[in-house]
Amino acid sequence: MAINQLQSDVQQELKWDPEVDARKIGVTAEESAITLSGYVPSYHEKTRAVAAAERVYGVKAVADELEVRVHVTHVKNDSDIAVSIAHVFEWNSTLSHENIKATVSHGNVTLTGEVTWNYESDEAERVINRLLGVQSVVNRITVKPRVMATTVEKQITNALARRAALDARQIHVSRRGTKVVLTGHVHSLEEARIAKGAAWSAPGVTDVEDHLVVQP
Repeated sequence: MAINQLQSDVQQELKWDPEVDARKIGVTAEESAITLSGYVPSYHEKTRAVAAAERVYGVKAVADELEVRVHVTHVKNDSDIAVSIAHVFEWNSTLSHENIKATVSHGNVTLTGEVTWNYESDEAERVINRLLGVQSVVNRITVKPRVMATTVEKQITNALARRAALDARQIHVSRRGTKVVLTGHVHSLEEARIAKGAAWSAPGVTDVEDHLVVQP
């Protein structure tokens, strides 16, 4: 795919996403890699812009150089952000929030602690992404080891095959202790994300190592 076509496709995808204001976002393409630059008014919009670029056919890598510039009316001090985090954790039925700790410094949030499932780690990061005043989120939550089924590779392979949005025929699953390793080929970064999510859903998985190669 021509570089200018890939650049244009990403620009159009950014404009298509209703949660992204593409007017302040610059897009450059080099081979199959996309660089996003400029600024956005929230961390949530920054993550949405990156996700939009990853969805585009032909994109193999995305360099995120977007800067979060919070509007003056949305600026919050660290204490306000910490209180907001405590509230969203408390009211979220999917989180074991007593095992998760969030520290805030100049709007930058760091998550630590242990959870039973990776989706809890993802959910904790997701709900914080949307809070006003947040500049960035560093997720250092770990997944506690659980009993892993001896047939976990087969279970994950079957789960991949059930995903309608994923061509799982070129994906190989192997296990190293409680770590799952994915190798092979996918058609897009979005497919790679779906494959990793399916692998994380297996009981006992504490880490997913992604060696998938994007081949549009």
